[in-house]
Amino acid sequence: VVSQRANRRLFVSYSQSPLHSRFTEDFDYSPAMILDSCTSEMKAEVLLSEPKDSEDAPEHKAERQEVSYESLSSKYKLWGNKDVTRQYFKMYSARLEKMRPVVEAKAKDKWGSDTTLKRLHELDDETGKCIIVGTLFKRQTLKPSILKEISEEHHLMPQPVLEKYVSNDDDLILEDELQRIQLVGNIDIPNLVTGIICAVLGQEGSGGKFAVEDICFAGLPEPVKHDVVEDDRYVVLISGLELSSSVDSLLSLELLIDYLSGHLGHSEEQAAVANISRVVIAGNSVSCAKGEKEKPDKLKLVKELDDILTQIASVCSVDLMPGEFDPANHVMPQQPLHRCMFPKAAVYSSMQSVSNPYECIIGGRVFIGMSGQNVKDIGRCSTIEDPLVALGNICEWGHLAPTAPDTLVSYPYEGQEPFIIDTCPDVIFAGNQDSFGTTVKDVSGHKVTLVSIPRFSDTGMCVAVNLRNLQCQPICFSVDGNTLVETSSPEAEK
Repeated sequence: VVSQRANRRLFVSYSQSPLHSRFTEDFDYSPAMILDSCTSEMKAEVLLSEPKDSEDAPEHKAERQEVSYESLSSKYKLWGNKDVTRQYFKMYSARLEKMRPVVEAKAKDKWGSDTTLKRLHELDDETGKCIIVGTLFKRQTLKPSILKEISEEHHLMPQPVLEKYVSNDDDLILEDELQRIQLVGNIDIPNLVTGIICAVLGQEGSGGKFAVEDICFAGLPEPVKHDVVEDDRYVVLISGLELSSSVDSLLSLELLIDYLSGHLGHSEEQAAVANISRVVIAGNSVSCAKGEKEKPDKLKLVKELDDILTQIASVCSVDLMPGEFDPANHVMPQQPLHRCMFPKAAVYSSMQSVSNPYECIIGGRVFIGMSGQNVKDIGRCSTIEDPLVALGNICEWGHLAPTAPDTLVSYPYEGQEPFIIDTCPDVIFAGNQDSFGTTVKDVSGHKVTLVSIPRFSDTGMCVAVNLRNLQCQPICFSVDGNTLVETSSPEAEK
């Protein structure tokens, strides 16, 4: 916890800096949803006054509000089970086996129970309109292939890494346990990716191709009712601290820590901040994707992260997810960072290292999220640019990471597929995105709040989610004179 002396030094640095005038007029880190009654004049009067000694200062203590919590991430744990010698086809087989009954039931509901359901080996020239179910494979010429790279007869030069694998020559193939068939007709090839389990309605046409009329996905399972909190309680979502490149954002990071620990703001605001019940850090806390001129001292960075986690965990529950560039295993699912890396923070039971993906129930709301690799890979294999569109498609597909293990490296599971969404979520989030975004996706009558969490090192922004009504808003700790963006999501209220 930041001491009073540290607060006093921080305040003096503001008051003596060139930013002082702009700070008093423009800087406002108070979320409007969390606190409405405290005016900017009241905040300025208190924040810009001389700090009082501890014996003269009035007592303002606010109890941190706790909510119920249950982890659902045990299916992502791999401790003691790391056989990487298996082939990936067993993972695809398990995915199709588990999702086929769900997709078939959805297809019957959508197109009628009298529509014929066929396996691929049962198709012939006399088969009329029918339903077939299988796994999509997107054939892309620009997709990296190790066979092309090592081919001696082509003598290929090393190719640059492409940001997109999409081209006009892409086509879709549907595979089941025995056969495959190319799909043509009414199907959106650019926005689909490999690994999706789906049902298609149509009939076999000329050339052994299947003419598609419509397509159906698994969707989400039936929601389970939980006791939702009746008062305003908040979960703060953060991603991309990127300590290796956060020299310019250190002040924003200090403001964030002071804000969460109740050392900033008017006393009424501090009482309102006590309603933040949990903090989730969604990956890339140590390293970043940008090219680094000097090799960072990761041991030093991990110690700095330990100090940050200690300050937060001393006042609030915090969950730490690994990210793509963190010192964790690279294949999905990423395992929790070991507690021995954080000797100071590990003392607190409120500090928890979790897996990526992460799934839990907080205050009666089901949260499912990843550090951003799934959304990034979906964007690479399709024309989808908006992370919220990718998250919405994930809800429709019923799968967190369909491109794993094709282009997203994954553990070779056998007989199980943990990335299938088997619990209906209230909130799905993706970390380490370029900007903040939120919307509400209606999937079979159930509304899911989708959240794009921006990189904190670039934006100085985190996201507060109200557990009562699932409203989302960014909290921006700006130190460049810009006013804090305070935006709620009106869709969530609906």
